[in-house]
Amino acid sequence: MDEDQRILDLLHAVDRLPGPDHLEFPDGYDYARARSRAARLTGRLNTELARPCVIADTAEDASYSFMVRIPAAATGAGVPLAVRLSNFGDLAVVTTPAPDSHDDLDHAVADGAVSETDRRRIESALSDLGYVLVPQRLLHSPYDGVTWLADETGTVISYGAHRGRATWWTRLFEHL
Repeated sequence: MDEDQRILDLLHAVDRLPGPDHLEFPDGYDYARARSRAARLTGRLNTELARPCVIADTAEDASYSFMVRIPAAATGAGVPLAVRLSNFGDLAVVTTPAPDSHDDLDHAVADGAVSETDRRRIESALSDLGYVLVPQRLLHSPYDGVTWLADETGTVISYGAHRGRATWWTRLFEHL
């Protein structure tokens, strides 16, 4: 099985986790544990990148609770980065300022938005802390999961400003 298929299977598996009547997190989600892990990731990135990164935990009504902001001054490419941490399955995604500007870290490195050294440092920190890095190209594919997030045409049902096609990004890494 190739890596993309393994991750798509994982997305479907976490989508089926039992949960309350909302989409923000599954049953048993431990906010304190997730915050502690996000703080460890932030500390690790502070050390690896030799600059302070900032943990943002103000996400409400979202399928992620934490984002680690990496300032441009901390990156070899001079581009600010962010690592979003999903409330589902220890999933993580790395974004440049425009979250859909790069299909994955290969594309971001080739485009000069992420240095190869920073990529290795970030991937290593995520892996060492048990996160699964998800390529953005997979997250921007149409959501075909089991929740009531979208109707039969794939259109988001009713989440404030979110209209249009539901994607895996919408389901696992976005404000709902």
